[in-house]
This record gives sequence, C-alpha cells and structure tokens, in this order.
Amino acid sequence: MSIAHQFLQLAIEKNVLKLGEFTLKSGRISPYFFNAGLFDDGRSLHLVGDYLAQTLEQSGIVFDGLFGPAYKGIPLATTLAIAYQQRYGRNLPVTFDRKEIKDHGEGGQVMGATLKGRILIVDDVVSAGTSVRHSIELINQSGAQAVGVAVLLDRQEKGQQALSAMQELQQQFKLKTTAIAGLDDLMAMLPDDSGDARRVADYRQRYGC
Repeated sequence: MSIAHQFLQLAIEKNVLKLGEFTLKSGRISPYFFNAGLFDDGRSLHLVGDYLAQTLEQSGIVFDGLFGPAYKGIPLATTLAIAYQQRYGRNLPVTFDRKEIKDHGEGGQVMGATLKGRILIVDDVVSAGTSVRHSIELINQSGAQAVGVAVLLDRQEKGQQALSAMQELQQQFKLKTTAIAGLDDLMAMLPDDSGDARRVADYRQRYGC
C-alpha cells in the first residue's frame, strides 16, 4: 500500500477527511473536507510525521531546517522533525511564527531555532497561499532562503486563475513543492461505482488543474 493510501486511510479513520457536501471558504461546494486539526493524538501525529518524512526523502528537496506557520504548521513541523530523527538520524532545527508579534519576554514574531540556510515550509494544505507567502517573507527577512513547501494534502484545484495555489508558489517563488497525497490519490482509492467517486470526479473536472 502506498504512503498516500495509508495516509488517506488514517485521515478518514480520524475524521480529518470527510466525504459528503461541504461549502468551502471560496464558496465552492466540495465533495470532501480536510481538517488536519483532528490529527489530535500521539499515534496519528507520529504516523503523519513519518509519512511526511518518507515523502520528502522521495521528493529530492534539499533543505537545512523546518518552518511551521501558525497554527497547524506548528505540530506538523514538530512531528516531522521527530520523524526525521527517528527514521533517518537527522537532527533538523524547527522554527515557528506567531500570529501576533510578542512585545515582552524574548519578543518578536519568530520562535524556535534561528532561521538560516535552506528552509522548508510545512503546512496542512495550501488554499490561497497567504500563510506561505507570509512565511517566505519572514524567512527571507531573517537572511535564510525558503526553498520548498511540504503539505499533507494537495487539493490540485485551480485558484482564481488556471493554476493551483501550489503551482503559483512554484512559479512565483521558484519553490519546490510536495504533498503526501493529492486529489488524484483520493479518487484512486474510492470505488468506481460509488456516489463519492462520481462527485469527486465531477469536482475534479470542474475545478481541477
């Protein structure tokens, strides 16, 4: 069983991935909904980190440290760092940002390891790409270089234009991107004659890129 298939099975088991009819922030009616916040226990976070580490090793993206955008990127970058240490013996520094700039204590908007070298941004999904663009700005201001984006699920659907948010990031910032699974993987695991499969295929036909 592929890593993508194992991940999607876990996501369905944890109700992270739900099939049905959902109105997205964009106004689109989607046949599925993904909420990575429901990876909410040690077992599921451990598995997600391991799946993501294996996906990254296969991607060929070269990076020196991890950046997790607040909020969902924080546990994901953390579990990925642990998985890299356990599976590959590689000790990766991890950095996060705050939604609000802290004006006391250590202060600032960034916490964790000092940003330096080639940085990989880790998040759940990329929708409009707003949080990733903000992360790139913070990373570059620190003198480091954002080189890639790794997400759990690539929705593989176009934004306002013909490209997806992931493709726009690749084009605009010359970033490499990868995901544990994509919409194509979800379609491949649904029975061909099921209503869910037909609805996902119709959605892909209308909004896919």
